[in-house]
Amino acid sequence: MKPEDALQTFVRDVELVVGSTDDEHEVTKRVAERLSALLAGGYRLPAEVLRGSDEHHVNYPLYIAADDSWSLACVVWNLGQRTPVHGHETWGVAGIYAGAERELRYVKPTAADSPLTPAGEHVWERGQVTVCCTTDDDVHAVVAVGTEPAVGIHVYGGNIGTMERRLYDPATGAVRWFVSGWDTPAADSSSLARK
Repeated sequence: MKPEDALQTFVRDVELVVGSTDDEHEVTKRVAERLSALLAGGYRLPAEVLRGSDEHHVNYPLYIAADDSWSLACVVWNLGQRTPVHGHETWGVAGIYAGAERELRYVKPTAADSPLTPAGEHVWERGQVTVCCTTDDDVHAVVAVGTEPAVGIHVYGGNIGTMERRLYDPATGAVRWFVSGWDTPAADSSSLARK
């Protein structure tokens, strides 16, 4: 199967999952199964979405549903780059395409302005898939570890590039809202982000 066919099949499958239930735990379970199969099947991302940035990790859109009900992104971290502690405000599934990332999880706070409680960490490696967030459990930070840039394929329950999300100060619990936006691949990406 050609790479673009594998991606189109994955998109169709996720559309069916998202359209069949509102239970985000069921959605993430089924999307994780499909993302595991995509990674195990040898799917190859286009070269233009594998380029990192020296300034920050990048989020390339691979697909955004016409109704913004979900999105598919390629996220690239150069070695040592990390995200701030953040939330997603939706469900999400992440699969490691290349490299490795250390995820530092926190208990989602129920009170404002109190330090965050660490909830563990895990190193995710090539081919592994995790439910990175549900609306009741979605606070973490990620750092690229290992010997090469980390590349993830992420599926979110909304247009993650346009959603307002929380940044947390883990020491104080202070919250600041942000919109991550989308990065543009070096080459024409019109064939990637089809609505």
